[in-house]
Amino acid sequence: MNARNIVDKIKPTFEEGGKLGFLHSTFDAFETFMFVPNTTTKTGAHVRDCVDIKRVMIIMVLALVPAFLFGTWNIGYQHSLAFGLGWGFWNMIWYGLVKIIPLVLVTYIIGLGIEFTSAQINGHEVNEGYLVTGFILPLIVPVDVPLWMLAIATAFAVIIGKEVFGGTGMNIWNPALIARAFLFFSYPSKMSGDSVWVGGVSRFNEIGKAWQAGNGIVDGFSGATPLSDPAGYSALDMFLGTVPGSVGETSVIAILIGAAILIFTGVASWKIMVSSVAGGLLVGWLGGLVIPDAVPCWYHLIMGGFLFGTVFMATDPVTSCQTECGKWIYGFLVGALAVIVRLFNPGYAEGMMLAILLMNTFAPLIDHCVIESTLKKNAKKARIA
Repeated sequence: MNARNIVDKIKPTFEEGGKLGFLHSTFDAFETFMFVPNTTTKTGAHVRDCVDIKRVMIIMVLALVPAFLFGTWNIGYQHSLAFGLGWGFWNMIWYGLVKIIPLVLVTYIIGLGIEFTSAQINGHEVNEGYLVTGFILPLIVPVDVPLWMLAIATAFAVIIGKEVFGGTGMNIWNPALIARAFLFFSYPSKMSGDSVWVGGVSRFNEIGKAWQAGNGIVDGFSGATPLSDPAGYSALDMFLGTVPGSVGETSVIAILIGAAILIFTGVASWKIMVSSVAGGLLVGWLGGLVIPDAVPCWYHLIMGGFLFGTVFMATDPVTSCQTECGKWIYGFLVGALAVIVRLFNPGYAEGMMLAILLMNTFAPLIDHCVIESTLKKNAKKARIA
């Protein structure tokens, strides 16, 4: 008896009227995650395709894997570099896993716990969108963020940023960015500064520093990211990703691999990606004309979370524009606003988070204007004809 037959055998127990019928939502979530539904339609015209929303979310997760793997290694590399430990490859990987796995566990346990509870209470299907949110969250926060803070931010994002709007497909803002914004504005000392980007640094106090000096460990290192100290890193360092920063945002190569996967499978819009890059380059170039010491415009693409946000969060099909023309406008404004914040707001070095959240807010308005404009043009053509 194969796994499919076993599931079919116990399924009636979880159906309405069965002994465990109250767990139908939970059972359905596991069944549809493991298998393509084995029901068939009898009448009518239907699109016959094995790709459903869960498969789309799984492709998103797969596209994030390169950034996750590189970020895992980079955690160990930055720690080894900061303290002069001279670790080898596997030591760095092990240290990175020890640091990042708890973050992943917290986001999934808290987030899925709320999702399952909400589904059971309301008698709905479990929203599968959290498969991606739970994986993105650990990649966009500092590696040393306290777990209890991450747990609170995750709960806030799922409840306030998603469930109150009706769950997956109904939320206005990207849930992962809502969590990051909550952390940034509620606990700014844990989301900025040099020490938060290098695992283990924040735990060393003055006694720890004295211990380092007594044991010959390098003192006075800088954990500043390229955004706060662009002169401290070469373009090659930023392209490869061997710089301090959020776990998944440093390696341009890993992000581009993920982008290729999303574009090839049609899961994410290449129009949003291209227009976001164009907006960032244009504003970066214009900024260089008025700011003498501004970095080259293309630096903005490889610094901070610009590319990560462009590829994995600005393209969120729920919170971005739906019309084809709207996608060009939306993406362009995301990239442009991110660089504007970087250039003219010295108190906030990044900008991508605020740019995406702001454009999430205006995405429905952009679509509305595009549709109205198209209808007026069509009506005018009809009158002429």
